[in-house]
Amino acid sequence: MLKRTLLIVLSLVAYTANSQNTWTAEKIMQYKNITETNISPDGKYIAYVVRVPVMEGEKSEYNNQIWVAATDGAFNLQYTRGEKSSSSPRFSPDGKQIAFLSNRQGDKNQVFTMRLMGGEPEQITDTKTSVATFKWSPDGARIAYLMKDPDNEEEEKSKKEKTDVILVDKNFKYNHLYTTSVSSDKAGKRKIKQLTSGTYHVNGFDWSPDGSTIAFSYAPNPKINDGGLESDISTIPSDSGKITPIVKRPGVDVSPLYSPDGKWIAFQSTGGQPERVGLSDVYKVSSSGGSLIELQKTPDRNASIEAWAQDGSYLFVSENYKTSHTLLALPSDNKTKTLKGDFIAYSDSKLPILTSLKGSSSAFSISKSGSMAYTFEDVNTPEEVFIAGAKGENNKKISSVNSDFDPPTLGKTELISWKSKDGLVVEGLITYPVDFEQGKKYPIVLQIHGGPAGVFSQSYTGAPGIYMTQYFAQQGFIVLRPNPRGSSGYGKDFRYANIRDWGFGDYQDLITGVDHVLNMGIADKDKQFVMGWSYGGYMTSWVVTQTDRFKAASMGAGLPNLVSMVTTTDIPDYIVAHAGGKEFWEEYEEYEKHSAIYQIKNVKTPTQVIHGANDLRVPFTQGQEFYNALKRKGVDTEMIVYPRTPHGPQEPKLLMDVSPRIMKWFEKYME
Repeated sequence: MLKRTLLIVLSLVAYTANSQNTWTAEKIMQYKNITETNISPDGKYIAYVVRVPVMEGEKSEYNNQIWVAATDGAFNLQYTRGEKSSSSPRFSPDGKQIAFLSNRQGDKNQVFTMRLMGGEPEQITDTKTSVATFKWSPDGARIAYLMKDPDNEEEEKSKKEKTDVILVDKNFKYNHLYTTSVSSDKAGKRKIKQLTSGTYHVNGFDWSPDGSTIAFSYAPNPKINDGGLESDISTIPSDSGKITPIVKRPGVDVSPLYSPDGKWIAFQSTGGQPERVGLSDVYKVSSSGGSLIELQKTPDRNASIEAWAQDGSYLFVSENYKTSHTLLALPSDNKTKTLKGDFIAYSDSKLPILTSLKGSSSAFSISKSGSMAYTFEDVNTPEEVFIAGAKGENNKKISSVNSDFDPPTLGKTELISWKSKDGLVVEGLITYPVDFEQGKKYPIVLQIHGGPAGVFSQSYTGAPGIYMTQYFAQQGFIVLRPNPRGSSGYGKDFRYANIRDWGFGDYQDLITGVDHVLNMGIADKDKQFVMGWSYGGYMTSWVVTQTDRFKAASMGAGLPNLVSMVTTTDIPDYIVAHAGGKEFWEEYEEYEKHSAIYQIKNVKTPTQVIHGANDLRVPFTQGQEFYNALKRKGVDTEMIVYPRTPHGPQEPKLLMDVSPRIMKWFEKYME
């Protein structure tokens, strides 16, 4: 009897432990992401998109649906439903309808409209290829959209007969600009016009306020490498006609946006020359063409234009500022005084910041009445939709998407900084183990971000991702996420600081960060681990050639060989730029000097290799090179290949697999 009672008690204890609310990969995947917002012209309603993973049975995909909330709190309702996704909500100019993209009637994204107060959606477009993006005309009578060139009859026949040979860098499918009437005629037909055609790729556009003209930006072709080096801006009558060049010069000029009075076009630019590492300053030009006016430089010189203020005095622009993503007000006349009120200012720039730096904001939309919608989160608080005034004042939470998430106890996250070997100040985020006790020492994992122009921001640490921060914290790890030189958010000089320096200054930034945490007395020097994806994978491969201090490593989508990388990736110019601008045959030693594969003889650290089978950014062969070299050298390794996967898992079941698989590898070498 006693033995039976003891067994029952032990079973109850085990059940209680297993049923506790803890940070597992499965738990984290219950989190809901908000991907977009759109505020009505009068500021009374906000449409937003909620993304939910679907993992039942054979399904492993994301479902996006639109919600609509009244900003006065009267309602907050799911607007679209179904197994097919809906996204990109856009209020009509009169605020009475919402247009959106959905593949609900087939496998192509089409534009649908629905009355604000509900009803059946009406399909507006019926295109052969998916609509990429769209905008209402100012009078609400038409919609302009981008669509990739469809196959012609000969190409369709070739595909059916399995003779569709691919000719590399030929026969591109270009995005072009179309308009369609919103209302149909008596026969149920809509008037469709193709405005652009030819061998160029339209990548952005905007209607003039009177609806007579459309400004558009365009690259030579759809390749991401070429579009990142050259793009110009022209205008065309919205009922078709002659194209008028507005901005034509070397480098990238994109994202044209008319001022409310129609006199100016603002745009993002690399300043008249290609900037392969990455640069986005804001300019304006008369809508009829003429001299280009450069506006004040933003702190990171990596600005995205969100909207014009209705009086035209400034532009809303977003960018990273250290560990926050934020919105700021950029004067359109280059005068420093644009808004009244007390605002935090960026050091020398004196640009008002409109959203809190104690977290991260994104998915901005601005109403004609001046109010703005956006998402906000911090390290401890899930993402939700907020509304605020034009100055960022009186912000108020609108949504409650993650109210039923029921997060377990969080491992504390805080911002720390340290000096690198050369004195450069580096910031990073540290997350403590969930059950952290002062006086104990814990395993530490160094997590390295991608890019290199990525950045670790003050986003919610319980959200899903390739590396699930709170999952590692639940397993008793300290997680250190540094922002080494090359990261965004710290200015152009910091972002450009690792040109010709991959694996050197950035390596010291990372290692001194780990040393800093060790000196805090909370990390076990005998239990250090490292992991990273993309450029973070590059640095992981480099780290294990430079030191054996780490017990184990996990290289995700890494690029250990810059010579073979530059000749196989879809962004070769980005790699060449970081190598100093010369091709590998001009300066072979420079590429070899920074490639881990050429120092493979130094590796002793057991290193796991993870890669997507369909990765074009960092081709699969990069991971394969390192795995085979490690195996042949006798270093313990394993390679995990995710099928159907490009440069990072797109299927939730595969995403959910990554962190536990890394943890299993680390646990193997914990002692």
